[in-house]
Amino acid sequence: MSLKKQKDKLVLNSYAKLNLYLEVLNKRRDGYHNLNTIFERIDLCDRIVLKTRRDKKIKIICKSADLPRDNTQNLAFLSAKLLQDSLKIDKGVDIVMIKHIPVAAGLGGGSSNAAAVLTGLNKLWKLNLTPEKLIGYAQKIGSDVPFFIFNSKFAQGSACGDQIKPLKSLNNVKLWHILVVPRKRVLTAPIYQAWDKLKTRLTRPKSNVKILRLALKKRNLALIGKVLFNSLQEVTSRLYPEIELIKKKLNCLGVKSILMSGSGPAVFGLVSSRKEAAGVEEKLKREGSSWEVFVTCTR
Repeated sequence: MSLKKQKDKLVLNSYAKLNLYLEVLNKRRDGYHNLNTIFERIDLCDRIVLKTRRDKKIKIICKSADLPRDNTQNLAFLSAKLLQDSLKIDKGVDIVMIKHIPVAAGLGGGSSNAAAVLTGLNKLWKLNLTPEKLIGYAQKIGSDVPFFIFNSKFAQGSACGDQIKPLKSLNNVKLWHILVVPRKRVLTAPIYQAWDKLKTRLTRPKSNVKILRLALKKRNLALIGKVLFNSLQEVTSRLYPEIELIKKKLNCLGVKSILMSGSGPAVFGLVSSRKEAAGVEEKLKREGSSWEVFVTCTR
């Protein structure tokens, strides 16, 4: 997460994520699910501008019509409110959000924004919170938020995805992707509810995160492609058949390693270079696709 500070103002890039591996293990007593996942941070990002206010108001400023207008659903607002209330801060903040990450797409945009606000306000308000404290606050906001607190390209997530182990041995690995997002919002909770009902009939992984970590370390694209896995892909595809259409289209265009990220509906294809990704993007746009298409890489 990059920061640029001016007096009483901070500008941040808030990056998206992909799940290269997401295995849902079981449902917990608290209603959440135990997971085993590999996160990859990518260069698709929102721009967040934080401006200190002299009053205690927290104001979200964003032109995106997809962003939740109810502050109780906006993770960036909740992050600022959590810090303000728990630390008795007598300042407020304007949070200007310039959105590029599609909302409710399985790319972690809201979680990334929340982490950017936590990290940014720690600097802007001079709170001097340790990384451990920030992670604690992040865990209270949402399962994916802790990953974005770490300055890590790749990380393994366990528990409900909020226990993070940065994979520093992969810091020199860079993957290229063609990313395709249908213009649909997919809420996470109903997808997990559907998984609970169908779990005994769903495909199980043929490999595990250890094999994927080894494949990433060796930069073996063929092996990486074979071990990509997402427990939720089959569930979300049943509810949103467009996901299978995207996968078939990418396959027809020569992309062989394809996976849905998170609870969807974003679908990414692993490719060998920016040039290959740009070629696929051009073909999709030439066909007049209504999908959002991005060329993106590890960040």
